[in-house]
Amino acid sequence: MLTSKKLELRRSEIRQTLAELAANDNPTTDETRKMGELDAEYHTAETRYRAAIISEDEERRDAGTELETRSDREWAEVMTGFEMRQVALALDEGQSLEGQTQEIVTELRNRGGYRGVPVPWEALEIRAGETVAAGTPNPMRTAPIIERLFAGSVAARMGGQMVNVGVGEMEYPVTTSAVTAGWANGETGNVPGPAAYATVDRPLKPDHNLGVQMRITRKTLKQSGAGLEQAVRRDMNGAIEEALDKAVFLGSGSAGEPTGLFAGASAWGISEVAVDAAASWAAFRSEVVGFITGNAATGPADVRALIRPEVWDAMDAAIWDAGSGITEWDRMADALGAVMLSHLSLEAPTGSPAASKAVLTTTAGGVAPFFVGTWGAIDLIRDPFSDAQSGALRLTALATMDVTVSRAVQTRILTGVE
Repeated sequence: MLTSKKLELRRSEIRQTLAELAANDNPTTDETRKMGELDAEYHTAETRYRAAIISEDEERRDAGTELETRSDREWAEVMTGFEMRQVALALDEGQSLEGQTQEIVTELRNRGGYRGVPVPWEALEIRAGETVAAGTPNPMRTAPIIERLFAGSVAARMGGQMVNVGVGEMEYPVTTSAVTAGWANGETGNVPGPAAYATVDRPLKPDHNLGVQMRITRKTLKQSGAGLEQAVRRDMNGAIEEALDKAVFLGSGSAGEPTGLFAGASAWGISEVAVDAAASWAAFRSEVVGFITGNAATGPADVRALIRPEVWDAMDAAIWDAGSGITEWDRMADALGAVMLSHLSLEAPTGSPAASKAVLTTTAGGVAPFFVGTWGAIDLIRDPFSDAQSGALRLTALATMDVTVSRAVQTRILTGVE
């Protein structure tokens, strides 16, 4: 029993005894002395009770912090024991799952239906012997409802967040109206009237399915052994990462693809600026000013940029100060928070002179510029017929994804960057 609880019970007993003694109109000498002793004991217990409450409050806060983070750590520790090799052998030879792999698969099946073997997103990480112990948090996990993006993903480095949705859809209400503020004109004047508070929904919908197929030959199954674990993991990781990066930025919104930032810019209200000039820090700097005046950033260090490698080549060759050798690239790289180069997430330069597009993003108020939604886990299905003659194993990994933006002012697109 807690010390505070014991003291509280004792104080209650003292109050009850004092009430009985106080009801006596003619107390004896012993009863009078006993009332004095009980009164002194009550005051001492009161002081000890307050001290115990303060001490136990600190213990409760410490225990609460431990309980808030324990579930994430325990789940991460269980995930380190998931083996893709067991999944491949179960689909190929019918071998039974065992250990932590069996526990995870059973848990995922209880949450939703899968035709094949469900594979958690965490299992696609490229493991290098890392451990999660002694309460060390996983730096890739930013919030309880936010799942990780793959380590090398351009979408992750541009500030995007992956949100895992169990079933149904998820909507992000975004404010579209402003509060009216103004001064009363005179002593009896009225302040400005109220403005309607309106929002627009940014939904994530499970309408887009990504499939990754791989064929594992019989020689690979018999020869690789435990090495097949990392091989399958790396292949699926790279394929999904490449498809995800393309969808986030270049998704057409048709033929099954989600709507990317470029295709959805006009509908989402993302600002598109035609540079139509040689790539320079001045062109990017004017857009940073747009972020600052839109209250989306406080300085250039809050802004991230995504450009083509050809743009970097041109900027690094453009000398801004011949005396010091400072280039346009040096100026931009020193000012911005981060600059990413990608040939997968941006279309190749076209025209004469060759021009491409660039993307600027910022994280304002702790809100990511865009979200990537995933539904449930990865559904891994075996095709037992296509490669039956050769004894090979053909696997199909199905994942449901979608893309949406948060606030349009957190993203800007530049076109005609020569």
